[in-house]
Amino acid sequence: MEVVRSQKKPSSAAASSDVVSNIPLYRSPPTLEVRLEDFERFAVDRLLVLRGISDGLARGKKPDEMEKLVSDLWKANMRHPQASEVINKDIISHFVLRLVYCRTEELRKWFLSMETTLFRYRFRLENSDVHRVLMTELGIPYKVVTNAEFEGLKDKLTQVARSVSQPLPTSDGTYYKVPFEEVPELVASRRVFIQKGYAYVALNQVVSFVIPHFRSHLSKALVLTNRKWTSMIREQEKDRLTPIVEALSTSYLGPDYSQAKELGEMSLKDIDQVARTSFPLCMRHLFDTLREDHHMKHGGRMQLGLFLKGAGLKLDDALAFWKAEFSQKVGAERFDKEYAYGIRHNYGKEGKRTDYTPYSCQKIILSTPGVGDHHGCPYRHFSEENLRAALGKMGVSSRALDDVIDKAKTKHYQLACTLTYEAVHGSSCDAGINHPNQYLSDSQKILEAKSTA
Repeated sequence: MEVVRSQKKPSSAAASSDVVSNIPLYRSPPTLEVRLEDFERFAVDRLLVLRGISDGLARGKKPDEMEKLVSDLWKANMRHPQASEVINKDIISHFVLRLVYCRTEELRKWFLSMETTLFRYRFRLENSDVHRVLMTELGIPYKVVTNAEFEGLKDKLTQVARSVSQPLPTSDGTYYKVPFEEVPELVASRRVFIQKGYAYVALNQVVSFVIPHFRSHLSKALVLTNRKWTSMIREQEKDRLTPIVEALSTSYLGPDYSQAKELGEMSLKDIDQVARTSFPLCMRHLFDTLREDHHMKHGGRMQLGLFLKGAGLKLDDALAFWKAEFSQKVGAERFDKEYAYGIRHNYGKEGKRTDYTPYSCQKIILSTPGVGDHHGCPYRHFSEENLRAALGKMGVSSRALDDVIDKAKTKHYQLACTLTYEAVHGSSCDAGINHPNQYLSDSQKILEAKSTA
């Protein structure tokens, strides 16, 4: 993919008022060489913003809360050491993720929703001068209502504002008039005054007719990008950009927990107690199943084994742990011959000596357990009956349990896990659960704090 800097000329409205918008409309790719590491890094930073927005929406945050969340996420992730490069990072990251998320209908739908939400709240934070610049660039046929016209309509505008609990119009406020067909949402809900084919829109309602234009353009652009990706870019960039693009949509963006830096070592004598108090449901289920069946298929051994490694279980203790269980079913000799190698391999002591990292929530959710398997994400792969029973065993109250089940049904699996964590520990987790070892680490910190209080 060639990334280039936009050479778009400023609109006449922007030029005449010397107002510059910091919100791009992403009409055309940038004309600028981008280093491969920036290509990926910028995309990851923006993805942290979009995933934060997704989590906020899933939690049912109110508009004011979402506005603050979007502002905080943007400040935390989209900064650049050079202030002049912030806008370039914004544009580049958008176009990289457009390439990442154009590839399937499901990915396009998610990206379109998150980018539209991001634009909505960034737009709300800007002033009326910037609003006019963006409306001109979007080609929206608006007119600013003059003071004389406003005074003549003030009573009717006040009547509409009162009926929908909007702030009452004042002479120093701003109203726009647009063809009524531009604001079907406001017309349908009777939140706008209409006269002679024009809708009179208050400043705080402007976003209602700007967003559909932004969304429509981006939706069409995603379809066109997908055509270019499948017909040309994927093959041309198969050795350079394609692997990055294909990995980004499912990538885990937090710490890999390859080393248990915060928790230290996990001892065999404590493992059952820690499992009861601090394992997330996916690992608690695997652990209890292993204790009961004394055997586990490959997928479960990998998921639980790497989790325990990241939790601080040393290789010698891991071998002793698995051997104590498996030897009850297959005997110690068969364990040494058939299973010990795989455990040493996970710790980087066999084969290519790769130091494998614990699975993230994203990887676990996307796994496909078969008959007789116990790995995967319980919030996705369990029946409702089994999930309720497992959550009850963890001590989740009936009130919280319904919320967890509801999130699992609507495919917000990580949020369901986060709500479980909050119910079990009586403490909020605003960052959300993104990794089983994060759940364990955060749980241990809370329990330690309570024990020393």
